[in-house]
Order: sequence, then C-alpha cells, then structure tokens
Amino acid sequence: MTRDMTSGNPLKLIAIFSIPLLIGNIFQQFYNMADTVIVGQTIGTQALAAVGSTGSISYLVLGFVTGMTSGFSVVTAQKFGAGSMDGVRRSVCTSVILSAGLTLILTLVSMVCTRPMLHLMDTPEDVIEDAYAYIIVIFGGIFASFFYNTLSCVLRALGDSRTPLYFLILSSLLNIGLDFFFILSFHMGVEGAAYATVLSQVASGVLCLVYMAKKYPQLKMSREDWRFDWGFAWVHLRIGLPMALQFSVTAIGMMALQASLNSFGSTVMAAFTAASKVELVFTQPMTTLGVAMSTYAAQNLGAGKYCRIKSGMRAGLILAGASVVLATFAVTLLGRFFVRLFIDSPTDEIFSASQTYLNTIAVFFIPLALLNLYRYALQGMGSAGITVLAGAIELVMRTAACRILPPLIGYQGVCLASPMAWVGAFAPLIFIYIHRMRKLESEPQRLRAA
Repeated sequence: MTRDMTSGNPLKLIAIFSIPLLIGNIFQQFYNMADTVIVGQTIGTQALAAVGSTGSISYLVLGFVTGMTSGFSVVTAQKFGAGSMDGVRRSVCTSVILSAGLTLILTLVSMVCTRPMLHLMDTPEDVIEDAYAYIIVIFGGIFASFFYNTLSCVLRALGDSRTPLYFLILSSLLNIGLDFFFILSFHMGVEGAAYATVLSQVASGVLCLVYMAKKYPQLKMSREDWRFDWGFAWVHLRIGLPMALQFSVTAIGMMALQASLNSFGSTVMAAFTAASKVELVFTQPMTTLGVAMSTYAAQNLGAGKYCRIKSGMRAGLILAGASVVLATFAVTLLGRFFVRLFIDSPTDEIFSASQTYLNTIAVFFIPLALLNLYRYALQGMGSAGITVLAGAIELVMRTAACRILPPLIGYQGVCLASPMAWVGAFAPLIFIYIHRMRKLESEPQRLRAA
C-alpha cells in the first residue's frame, strides 16, 4: 500500500510510517545479530571476536550498498510526490541497472582486498583466518544485499513501510534456522553463519519482487521505461554516491576504531562486539526516524510543499526525544542482560568492558539522534553532498580520538571515539538545514500551503 505523505498531520504520518520501519530495522539487526549470537554461543569467544572484527570492513562495503540504494529511492520518492508514475517507473528501472553494474564492481574489488584490509587493521593471528572465512562469503553475496535493498527502498519510497517488514521477519527466522543448520548439523563454523545471512537476504529480495509484481500494477515496466539515459542516471548517482560515500567514510573511521580495539586482545574485542550489537538494537528508533524523514522530505519536496518539511522536522524532534530516553534506559540498566545473549558464561572482564562502552555512549545519545534526523532530512531534500561533509568530519573525529585517547586513558578512549564523531558531524548539519529551508522558502512561487 502506497502512502502519500504530502498531506495530513506530520507527527501522525511520520509515526505511523516509522513503526513498521522500526520493527523492520530491529529485525534487520536481529538478522545481522543472529550470526553473532549463535557463533558466540555455539563456537566460542574467539569465533565471536573474529566475526566482530569484520564489522567495520563489512560496513565499508555493505554500507555503500545501503547508501546507494537509499539515494536512488530519494529520486523515486520525489517522482511519486510529484504524482509522476512514469517518472517512478523510469527511476526504478534506472536504479536496477545501476545496481547491477555496481554489484559486479564491488564484488570483485572487495574480494580481492579483504585479506589486505584485515592485515591493515592488525587483526590478531588467533582470529584472522576465521574473520577471513566469514567476510569473504558475505562479500561474495553482495548481489543479495543490492537485490533486497533496491526493492525494499522502492517500496518505502512509495510510502509502503509494512511490506518490507513482513518479508524481513520471515527472512530473519530463516537466517536463524540456517545458522543452526549450517553450524550445528554441517559443522561449517563461521562460514556457515555467513552463508545463512546471504541466503536469507536472497529470500527477502525474491519475496519483495513477487509482491511488487502482483500488488503494484502501476510498476509494470515497458521497454521505454528500461531505456537507459545517462542524464537521468546521473540524477540518481548525484544523490546516491554522496550517501554511499557517507556510509563508507564512516566505515573507514570504524576500521580505525577496530584497529585500535584489536590491540586490547580478543576478550575485550568480544566484549566490545557484544556491546556494539546491543547499541545497534536500541538506537534503531533514531535511525528509523531519520529514514522516515528522508521519505517524508523527499515526497514534500517533489510536491513543492516546503512548509511541511519544517513541520515534519518539529514532529521528528519530539519523537527523537522519546527514542533517546528509551535507549538510555535500556543500555545502562539492562546492558548486562543483553550481553549474556551473545556470550556463553561471560567473565567479569567481559561484563566490565561491555558496560563501560554502553555507559559512555548513552551520555551522547542526544547528538546521535539529532545527527540521524538532520542528515536524512537533508538527503531527502536532495542535499546528499552535504552529508558527505558530515561523514568526513566523523572520520576525522573518530580517527583522531582512536589515535590520541587510548594511549592516554586506555580502553575508555576507544569507547569515546564514536561519541566524539557524532558530536562533530551533527554540529554543521543544523546550520546547513536552516540555510536550506530559508532558500526553499524564498521561492514563494513554488510554496504551497501546508
């Protein structure tokens, strides 16, 4: 079901759109976490450290995929907001063609560069082989990530945030089942967890494709829709590339963080991995609001209803405040409980290291929530290039913190690296958003009543 976000109460629209998106994002994290939990519980702490050590490398590539497909869908949402279904179909076809080409390039480059990157990050010798075995399978399945993300982003661009949720839930359950099947029955180790992830994502993509073919007759493509136009493709790349680079630039900073973390040994690495997964679950409302704002802003920009973007941002700030309270409570008071889900019989050292990280980041959840809100809103407004600046600031801040703080204050310095990056990246975005809104509102001939 499509959802027009260019009319109606902004708070209600964003909240209703966000709820299935939030559930879907949480299941996406469970989907990603299933490997970590099952590996930690069935194989051991060393294997958990190995899978955790690949997180930043994985994000470097798969984050690029997520950013690119999200950027493509901004164009789709703008065409939908403008009421142009011909434009929507052309946008979808262009997105598919571009995604296919990028899949081939990214797969080849990532598989060649995987081992050098692991060595560059000083991955400990006792985990590097497992880390390589896991991530090389994930990179071999980049096509699955492009497949699912392209189709799910199209559905969300049309205001349908429920359908991707349903398929993601089914895929998450499949992933868990395959994890146990490959690891316990076939004794495939960390490779089995990686194969489970790829196969489950393929299943999600197939379900999205079948559903779209049956339920969205307006998306039935003609030969003319598939005609590739470099000018129209550039419209997509102009938004998609900056968003993709933003994710990848952030990932480079995470690689610097991982390299710094690796010097503390596999036990601390495992603790940090478990705590990071807890963080990802409970900060999902912040990310979800950002994604919802991207679709909301894109549709209203396409419709020329600029006043509604500002009122939507006010609604987003209210919802962001609630998400901060929830996340702070969860990670500070329930952190030990959730860490137990990842590690069988965690030691006091693991509990201490994981809780230190969770307590540290909780102090900085407000700038993280605002960073997501303003970054995605600007992306939906077509200012994707600006968000690369925020990503570059994140990279500089996170890398500098990793270099400077650990020698001075030890592991606490690693814990402070991401919060410092959030603060640095958020600061310029609010001023850029204000400037962008003033520029839009100075065009009265296009401004419509909210």
